[in-house]
Amino acid sequence: MPDLCTCGAQPPEDAVFCHKCGRPLNEVGQVAAPAVQPPPLPPPMNPVAPSFHHPVAVRVGLFVSGVATLLCLALPYGFVIWLPAAGFIAVYLFSRRTGQSLSVRNGARMGWIAGILSFVIATVLLTIFAVAVANMPGGLDPLREQLTAKAVSNEDVERALAILGNPKDRALFFIQFLAFWFMFSSVFCAVGGALGAKVLAKD
Repeated sequence: MPDLCTCGAQPPEDAVFCHKCGRPLNEVGQVAAPAVQPPPLPPPMNPVAPSFHHPVAVRVGLFVSGVATLLCLALPYGFVIWLPAAGFIAVYLFSRRTGQSLSVRNGARMGWIAGILSFVIATVLLTIFAVAVANMPGGLDPLREQLTAKAVSNEDVERALAILGNPKDRALFFIQFLAFWFMFSSVFCAVGGALGAKVLAKD
């Protein structure tokens, strides 16, 4: 044991540490400090592809498809804009809420989910409309007044009422509309989702 500590103090003979600065005075006091182990890294998250079994994908798809469907029905030919936009926004919201970046394929899948949900919403709305037309009091006269008030030409009004007045033509019209909507909503939303995944991957 040294006579003096490096701090200049005179420790007692049996001291292990300096009573003034606390420095170890012999090998007993110079115990190696245990190595500090860094905390273990969390296991890597496996990216989960969006599907109808993924709750976030369903919630996001339902939200964007509902808004897009209402906009498409409110504006003629608006599906050209709103359906791809729905796929794009669906990918953006899904990536933001899950924290994972989607590949182009999974982006198209997320957009396709939004398109299918848009088709389901359109089917429900069209069914409600069909039931309302079939049970409309006063026949189709109230509908004729509404169409005339919207500045629709008389020829188009009479053609529409002729289709809606015949049960067979009405059913055929609804089936054709739903087939059209299924094709365009699924394709346009999938394209928008693929584009969204490609654009967001560059950010």
